[in-house]
Amino acid sequence: PAVTDETWQSLVLNADGPVLVEFWAPWCGPCRMIDPVIGELAQQYAGKLKCFKLNTDDSPLIASQYGIRSIPTLMIFLNGEKKDAVIGAVPKTTLSASIERFL
Repeated sequence: PAVTDETWQSLVLNADGPVLVEFWAPWCGPCRMIDPVIGELAQQYAGKLKCFKLNTDDSPLIASQYGIRSIPTLMIFLNGEKKDAVIGAVPKTTLSASIERFL
């Protein structure tokens, strides 16, 4: 599901448990490559991890607030704090290892 500047606070910062946010844009090739991987992770960690996508073109406020310079950037938030960031289309194992640290 998508998150926007308007829903950021309620969906990400006020969430119970860890949240993975993919900063992406429709024109970004690597974003399209990593999209199915995020889908698999969302299923794999269902009930333990919330996954959202933030379109940096539609929600530039949040993207600039977190200093997003390249996409895809994946960030893990816990209790409203940014805990980790992974930049680029990385293998599923890299993302899993990052996620596991916060479950």
